[in-house]
Amino acid sequence: MNNTQLNATDKTTAPRMAVKSKEFKVASRPVVSYSGTLQNELLAALPREVLESLFEHLELVTLPFGKELFEFGGAMDYVHFPTTAIVSLLYVMEDGATTEIAVVGHEGVVGVSLFEGERAMCSAVVQAAGYGYRMKAQHLRDAFNQGGALPALLMRYNTALFAQMAQNAVGGRHSSIEQKLCRWLLDRLDRSPSNELKVTQEMISIMLGVRRESITAAAGKLQDDGLITYRRGNITVLDRSGLEAYAGECYKVAKTEYDRLLVDVARN
Repeated sequence: MNNTQLNATDKTTAPRMAVKSKEFKVASRPVVSYSGTLQNELLAALPREVLESLFEHLELVTLPFGKELFEFGGAMDYVHFPTTAIVSLLYVMEDGATTEIAVVGHEGVVGVSLFEGERAMCSAVVQAAGYGYRMKAQHLRDAFNQGGALPALLMRYNTALFAQMAQNAVGGRHSSIEQKLCRWLLDRLDRSPSNELKVTQEMISIMLGVRRESITAAAGKLQDDGLITYRRGNITVLDRSGLEAYAGECYKVAKTEYDRLLVDVARN
């Protein structure tokens, strides 16, 4: 945990709002600080005055591995802005089979519902434990309806998220197991602080909707090619550029769309 997170988890029992110090405290809630919220790239892209207007409704929360933020068909009561956690968006079949349709980390937001009573079209489960900020969905809808930078940013992000989902769908049909695995690893690498990932082959097989034996064979091939090493639930990426080349279009289109989003935001 970095210093920002340590400071952000300090408790206080005295309600306080200090605009000049860019902190907001209420009852026993953790401090919401300007520097802390910048760990999420969407929040960081907002003009400072817009971001500070959300402080009253933002709450720093722990997101443990396996926590379900919402389920398919359920209400999305909260919106989450991950900072160090990684969240999988999953489609679950009636027979329990699961396929990952997108992944969200410090670059994005999970659970946006712009209409009251809207139901989730997928499930959201924390795949890598960490932290994030959350706010009630109604508060985000209220801020969205005020117009300005927030709705424009959210709509741009949804475009990038849709590009990721579209490429996952196309890749699921036309890519090899090795390409799917490369894309899956790169998606996590983009949202992780290092080139090491704690993940089991069983989890990858569930997320990709393929047999574990297929993942074992694909991981072995990538290791033989010097792209990764795999030991006891830990995957270390040795050659990122090689991994990107192997993943091909399956990864590059969605990454290009998100990079374009960041450029557009920087221009505004």
